[in-house]
Amino acid sequence: MILLTGGCGFIGSAFLLQWLSHTDEPVVNLDLLTYAGNPANLASIQDDPRYHFVQGDIADSKVVASLLARYRPRAVLHFAAESHVDRSISGPLAFAETNVVGTLKLLDAALAYWRTLESPAAAAFRFLHVSTDEVYGSLGPDAAGFTEANRYEPNSPYSASKAASDHFVRAYRHTYGLPTLTTNCSNNYGPRQFPEKLIPLMIHNALHAKPMPVYGDGQQIRDWLHVDDHCHALRAVLDRGRVGESYNIGGRSELSNMAVVEAICRNLDILRPRAGGQPHASLIAHVGDRPGHDRRYAIDDSKISGELGWNPSIAFDEGVRQTVQWYLDHEDWVQSIVSGAYRRSAQRNYSASTEFVARAVA
Repeated sequence: MILLTGGCGFIGSAFLLQWLSHTDEPVVNLDLLTYAGNPANLASIQDDPRYHFVQGDIADSKVVASLLARYRPRAVLHFAAESHVDRSISGPLAFAETNVVGTLKLLDAALAYWRTLESPAAAAFRFLHVSTDEVYGSLGPDAAGFTEANRYEPNSPYSASKAASDHFVRAYRHTYGLPTLTTNCSNNYGPRQFPEKLIPLMIHNALHAKPMPVYGDGQQIRDWLHVDDHCHALRAVLDRGRVGESYNIGGRSELSNMAVVEAICRNLDILRPRAGGQPHASLIAHVGDRPGHDRRYAIDDSKISGELGWNPSIAFDEGVRQTVQWYLDHEDWVQSIVSGAYRRSAQRNYSASTEFVARAVA
């Protein structure tokens, strides 16, 4: 049994779907179902006896402790996080509360649980913390990619909150001996990503003939990692990663934001041509740049490749084509997000889970 936090979000749900397609090991998903948590992401496994969902907050120590005591997991995989840079700029406090305080409380509960385990269960236990390459700051155009030895230089409230959480994970390993692992990934993309992020936002706007807003000159460079490749890497780290270590996970696909948007337009021109025949690229609109916008991220993934044998397998050209096709095939999913229907449905359908938590704590 493993316990996963934030499993109804983009990366967490992708991991759960992949996990249950590769193993029979049960999993408990603890998710508060804030705006980006969508149970519909996991509709295909909601009746699977190996899958257990609990609506709850990682910062609620009693809830977490009750789940650890009830299910006795061999690992905690921590995906839950506030993750959108723009939102962190307009409201940084929520990022500190979830990403820093929430992680700290989760670590505390995991430590207390781990201390109750006997050998060999204690030696086998893992706390896997999923983080971001943004903690390293911005790279110059010709600089080498981030390695695990790079100093932390976060430049946004989001990346600062994730950097703080990384430091707490490290501290719990060195101070208390908790068997931790940390991963720092580059920009993820793929199916079921919340439409505020670059790729799904551009697809949605293009399909509705709305402007496709690109910050500044659009030459900010990111390394793009398909979410399925990311999940394979996380499984490798959980299985074979060295306790106390960090592993950078990249897609080996450095592209400017403008190049990504143009790739989306090319695919839409083929897969869903506009009625008037105009290219989708005519919808691209440059807007004022984001405050403190990092210019370039790049990942050196030689550590995870050399130690664990993981390498990305999905080239960006193929991955983005598949992603565009997925959104074309699932416009109802996007519409439920835009309309807010997914949140109303979650509030109706998961009240029983909330009642379970109340009983468990009592």
